[in-house]
Amino acid sequence: MNTTYINESHTNENLTVEPTLASRCVQSYKKLVAEIEQAKNRILEEFHATKEAHENLFKQAVNEAEALAWQTAYPHLLFPALAVEKIQAAAAWQTRQQSLHRNHAVFTGAA
Repeated sequence: MNTTYINESHTNENLTVEPTLASRCVQSYKKLVAEIEQAKNRILEEFHATKEAHENLFKQAVNEAEALAWQTAYPHLLFPALAVEKIQAAAAWQTRQQSLHRNHAVFTGAA
């Protein structure tokens, strides 16, 4: 009877010392979210010079990239590349819009 008690006690000690699968999953998820947030901040810092003029546009692009990355099996691997690609596309779109506005102003002024 003592042997059973010792085994149960030993098993209970292992359960309290070793984290459960659920707690390890939660820790892993929190670490992943923190890493993506750090990557997001680093990417936005890279585009700081142009970001001030287009801050909301770039934040939206990064948020879209994050949403897309979370739909994959490896969000932490895909997010940085997606974010840079989205920001570059947003910057190109903004440049194109400014060009169109300038051209429109030239044509309306000439008429």
